[in-house]
Amino acid sequence: MPAGVSFFTLSALYLFCVFFILSSVYVYSQRTDSQLCHMCEGVVQNGSAVWSFCRTAGRIEGRCCLKDNNNNSSSGSSSDQDSVFGLDLSNCSLSHLDDLHEASAAVIIDLSNNPVSNLSDFVFQGFNQLRHLIMPIQLECPGGNTSWDKVEVKGNTRLCYGQRNVCNQTGQMSWDCPENSLCMPYGPGFFECSCAQNFHGYKCLREGQFPMLEVMAILSGSTVVISALLWVTQRRKAKGI
Repeated sequence: MPAGVSFFTLSALYLFCVFFILSSVYVYSQRTDSQLCHMCEGVVQNGSAVWSFCRTAGRIEGRCCLKDNNNNSSSGSSSDQDSVFGLDLSNCSLSHLDDLHEASAAVIIDLSNNPVSNLSDFVFQGFNQLRHLIMPIQLECPGGNTSWDKVEVKGNTRLCYGQRNVCNQTGQMSWDCPENSLCMPYGPGFFECSCAQNFHGYKCLREGQFPMLEVMAILSGSTVVISALLWVTQRRKAKGI
């Protein structure tokens, strides 16, 4: 690096690298949405449960039913903020399924008529909104029957209706969570402990608001220190030449 490189140039370069990495992660997450909707040929099956659910409240893209979080902006174009709230992967010849997290906001999912022999419950961890799940008959409802209001077998499918809240009462203290925390549902058969109001940190032991300003100050200070060290290092190398 040239000897004339300034401290501010190094700082700008460092910040640009951080921004580039974050942007790459964001773009990748958007692409994953598209991959999920088109991982199987065709579109949402006409007359299916997902199709019936979607036709009045969203739009179909491939195997997904999308709900525009921006309420379809005036431009009328597809928004990057669209979320998958219906997913039809029926008849896709899927023998295994490991990752559906891009559809974690889905209300209805159809996985019927697939030769899946084993499916981990963790696939649906975080699917708090899921209310209607259609599975191949050889699979059990995630979390077990006790995680659903109603379980039915029709033909070669297993229907899981109405995801239950595994916490005693949403928003109430739970014996399963540390003191000063609340039990919150986190998908069929799962829960997570969320710190109660005015508590944060490890096991929610710290009282008061999260020190956002202090954390940002530390991060900014660290950036400056790293930039300064880079500048000093380059200066020493330049003088030694």
